[in-house]
Amino acid sequence: MRIDVTDPADPRLGDYVALRDTSLRKSLESERGLFIAEGEKVIRRALEAGFTPRSFLLAERWLPGLADVLAPHTDVPTYVVSEDLAEAVTGFHVHRGALASLHRRPPTPVADLLGARRLVVAEDIVDHTNVGAILRNAAGLGWDGVLLAPRAADPLYRRAIKVSMGTVFSLPWARLEDWGTALPLLREAGFTVLALALTPDALPLDEVVARGVPDKLAIVVGTEGEGLSQRWIGQADAVVSIPMQHGVDSLNVAAATAVACWALR
Repeated sequence: MRIDVTDPADPRLGDYVALRDTSLRKSLESERGLFIAEGEKVIRRALEAGFTPRSFLLAERWLPGLADVLAPHTDVPTYVVSEDLAEAVTGFHVHRGALASLHRRPPTPVADLLGARRLVVAEDIVDHTNVGAILRNAAGLGWDGVLLAPRAADPLYRRAIKVSMGTVFSLPWARLEDWGTALPLLREAGFTVLALALTPDALPLDEVVARGVPDKLAIVVGTEGEGLSQRWIGQADAVVSIPMQHGVDSLNVAAATAVACWALR
């Protein structure tokens, strides 16, 4: 349903207002049960994954390229705007000129992931870019899913979706309700738990690989600043580190996760 819009204050564009304001978006998206997808490829992946659209906000030039995925949703408003108007509404330069508002699904139960063989477990990683990158790394390197601590960033926040290139729609992920019982839960499900951290007794990653990779494995990664908490380090089956050179002590958490996922795949 094409609707041409020329007024940035049009109330029908409410889902797209102030996308740059993280605190506003968190409350708004939670209240309305929505998330925002940005870019032709990400919108396409969300729709192909079966998410139900609320509306689309598109510059004219994107209509032909998205025509095939828009066609089944003729009852959904497609707000056609200039790129300047899109920028005025969202508060940032929508350089890909395409946005969609979609309905969230009920959360995936943690139990659904416990039958997997390879899981990444993310402690309180609050940066949406890192969460999106971790999901993309896990998906691309063949891992089965991601478990998130209660305070970890939302994988369906626009920035996380964008960085993940839409893999948040295809790779299973779930949020743990109680971080304190997460490790016993993994152990009961048969996982060997490796903590990725810098400690004096940490085993080099290549040594862990040489010893043989367990059949069911969960690697736990920690926050951007403080790293993994002592609680998880102390309870893990082993602590693992990535050997570094040239005076560098560690990698960004998303990069470190990618290295570990590759080595332990």
